[in-house]
Parts: sequence; structure tokens; C-alpha cells
Amino acid sequence: MPSMHTPPLRVLLLGATGTIGSATERALVRQGHSVVCLLRHPPARGNAQAATTHLYGDPCDPDTWRPDACLSQGFDAIVSCMASRTGSPQDAWQVDYQAHLYALAGAKAAGVTQFVLLSAICVQKPLLAFQQAKLAFETALIDSGMDYSIVRPTAFFKSLSGQLDRVKRGKPFLVFGDGELTACKPISDDDLGDFLAGCLTDTNRRNRVLPIGGPGPAITPLAQGKQLFQLLGQPPRFKHVPVRLLDVIIRILTWTGKVIPAAARKAELAKIGRYYATESMLVWDAVAQRYDADATPSHGDQTLFGAYADWANGAPAPARGDHAVF
Repeated sequence: MPSMHTPPLRVLLLGATGTIGSATERALVRQGHSVVCLLRHPPARGNAQAATTHLYGDPCDPDTWRPDACLSQGFDAIVSCMASRTGSPQDAWQVDYQAHLYALAGAKAAGVTQFVLLSAICVQKPLLAFQQAKLAFETALIDSGMDYSIVRPTAFFKSLSGQLDRVKRGKPFLVFGDGELTACKPISDDDLGDFLAGCLTDTNRRNRVLPIGGPGPAITPLAQGKQLFQLLGQPPRFKHVPVRLLDVIIRILTWTGKVIPAAARKAELAKIGRYYATESMLVWDAVAQRYDADATPSHGDQTLFGAYADWANGAPAPARGDHAVF
């Protein structure tokens, strides 16, 4: 692997408490780097990596990024797995854009030379606030003059785990349309963490936007459901939900949201749900106007169906929190 630096690098990791952030922390340590995590609060007992140290501060507060604050300890690189929790417009612009902008400005002033950013492949077609916020910071990072790697992963295992309990309880697997409107090449947390950490030393990933998926062919929701039923020894049962139902829900919530703020927030979440129901998480070919599975790179060796097998056999599925849909 070509290298511009000799590890260990001193790395400030943002977003370390998330599942991908935790996996990236492990990968950075495994690859020999000296890792410091910026956290809002002390981690829960047992969740901290023994080989890393912690700083405390709010990344959304510009004071955190003063020259005499967290960056005063001296770092070679920042790796950010930080993201808004809900994807709501306010949250997205505060975290996905502004907090990262504070970090970038502070990093440049402190002499940090490299920034690795976890973004998302869906910014290729930015129809939603969180996509626009991510894309706005991507542009700022590219224009900053700092060495960068912008990683745009496809679907995560966590986001595709939500119907396991439904199927176990004998309920049908929900799909939109015929279940083949979309496809993805899901990547595991550990494989993605390994890829992100590798951006620090692989010069082929320097100053590039990097779409990345997991191993194997693209998978449709219909194929996901069939595999779950097979693993659980059940006959396949599907409930087909028309996309137009989401359109009706969005219109109602949008209208209601003009007088009830909570409805407006739900309308935004419904728009996010519709996006993922109708858009594939693959590389978008703007010339051919189609998603291209063959053009979507793969990394790692962990597959979604392997994770399904583990979960079906009793391994705990990841907690999805604010990302829960079903």
C-alpha cells in the first residue's frame, strides 16, 4: 500500500460513539495510529477502547475549535464519522455542515494536514436537507486546500436490519412497489471502518471522492426478504406498499406542519423514507441516468446475508435508534 506518512499518525476522531465511529476507532488502533476521540460526554463503561484517549467538547460549539482548545495537542489528521442523528434540516445544517466547518477551520489554523470525511452516497442526488448539508461541506473541504478523502458508503447493515423482528413474529416483510425498485451493496461497520482508516496512508485515496460498498452483487429489498425467510425456515410472505401512499402521507404532514411543528418534522422524515424507497444506494451514472452496480466499488469480506444468518441464530442485531423506520 503506497504511503505518504509513516504511521503512527496522531488522529483526532469525531463521531466515535456511533457504530461506524466505534468501528473506525478500532481500525485506526489496529493500523497503528495514535487516536484521540472528541466526545461530548464520557463513554458508557465498557465501551471505551483502552488504546485511545478522550477529549471532551461540543463540536457544534466554535469555542471547541479555538487554537487553545482540543486541537492544541497537535494532530496530523482528522477523521470524521460525525453525522446528524435525525436528518432534520436544523440538525443537518448544524452538524453535517456547520460543526464540520468549525472543525475544518480549526484544523487548518492548527496545522492539521489531512481530513477524512464519512459522507453518504445519496448526496449524488441531493433532494433532502441532510444531503444538501453534507454536500455543502464536501465542497468546502475540497476547496480548502487540505488533503482530503471523502468516503461515500452505500447502505449499512444497521439500516437493513429493521424487519428481522417482524419476520420472526410471523409478520410479512414490507417492500415498496414490487420490491425491486432499488438495490444496494451494503457494507459492514468493520469493513467501512477499515476503509476509512486506510485513507490516511493509501495515496490512491488522497484528494478523491470515494464511493464504496461491501462485497458481492447488489441486493434488492425483495432478495433481502427472501433470504430472511429462508434463514428462519419460514415461507416467504411480503406486503407490497405503494409508493403513492408515502406521497399522500407527505402531503398531509406537510400541510399539517404549517400549524403543528411536530408534523413538519414528521413530514421531513417521511420524505427521507420515500427517498430510500425509490433511490438505489449505488453509483449514479449521470450520462446514462441510471444507477450502476458494476461501477460501485466493493471493500471487505463481510456480507449482509452473513449478518442475517448471525442475527437469525441469536446474535444481537444493531440498535437503530433514530434511524428506525419499521
